[in-house]
Amino acid sequence: MAGAEAPARVLLRLYGQLPPCGAECVRDGIVTEAVVFTLLSESQRGPRLLGVFPGGRLEEYIPARPLLTKELSDSKLSRLIAEKMAQIHLMNVPINKEPHWLWDTMERWMNTINTFMGKDQIPSEFQSMCKKLLFYELKEELSWLKQFLIAVKSPVVFCHNDVQEGNILLRNGDNNDSSEQISQSDDQLAESEHQLVVIDFEYCAYNYRGFDFANHMCEWMYDYSNAEHPYFWARPENYPTKEQQEQFFESYLNTIQQEQQVINDCVANSCDEIEKMMWETKAFTLASHFFWGLWSVVNATVSKITFDYWAYGENRFEAYFKHKSLILPNEDCTDVSSQ
Repeated sequence: MAGAEAPARVLLRLYGQLPPCGAECVRDGIVTEAVVFTLLSESQRGPRLLGVFPGGRLEEYIPARPLLTKELSDSKLSRLIAEKMAQIHLMNVPINKEPHWLWDTMERWMNTINTFMGKDQIPSEFQSMCKKLLFYELKEELSWLKQFLIAVKSPVVFCHNDVQEGNILLRNGDNNDSSEQISQSDDQLAESEHQLVVIDFEYCAYNYRGFDFANHMCEWMYDYSNAEHPYFWARPENYPTKEQQEQFFESYLNTIQQEQQVINDCVANSCDEIEKMMWETKAFTLASHFFWGLWSVVNATVSKITFDYWAYGENRFEAYFKHKSLILPNEDCTDVSSQ
């Protein structure tokens, strides 16, 4: 810390024990997250990196609170989130730049699910779940989804892949070092992009930008603050409107142009680009629902956290097939409502 003022408070982050077998993806994720954290620290777009050691690191403690789900639709905050996403997408991270992460992760989760379902004796509490999974025909559906989304030709950029309210911090301000909710001062704080900090890059990878767009907008519908079963609320009516999406993408494009110092004559093509991004979002909404549906099923079989993973996964798969029927009405979409 020579030459710099020693911080009064720091955050100690420990990586925890790695499993002895099959941990390559976990280690890769930790290494990638560490590289990204360092780059964000150097560019002053994230918490300062204060020190590293085997098994963890010391980083700047940010007096802040995570956003609430309802705040994602706040017009000022939404524009700032779009700016943050654009800055992330412009990062040049020294890792594999091919879009393998999305497909590899879902394939890995599919294999985990198939192994569980292949057991001689499946616990009674998972019988109905397994029946529903068989009905979904996930293997065939994933094969179709991959073919469909590759054809969308969404640009491959460095993505966060989990831009939801819990991973977006709103700084408390210099004179507010408590965990109290910020209310009246929110508008003032939101005027500066530096008041928002995106954290938790554990899923980051080069991916289709449409996934980041779609995944963030899907999170407008899911509130995880429910203290009672199933420990989340699903509110499809909160999905961003066309106008809200346009506002988000205008802010995103403006940031891209400013960061790259693009000449203003490119602005004339902004409307076409926004339309393209809206189609990418609509298409990759399928990927978001499918991805977190698989994630939920895997966690339902192993996690001890108080959360109804299966109810959440079932909701995401139902949303997947409903959305598929809306954007591709001529496709033979699975009717899950009667199952």
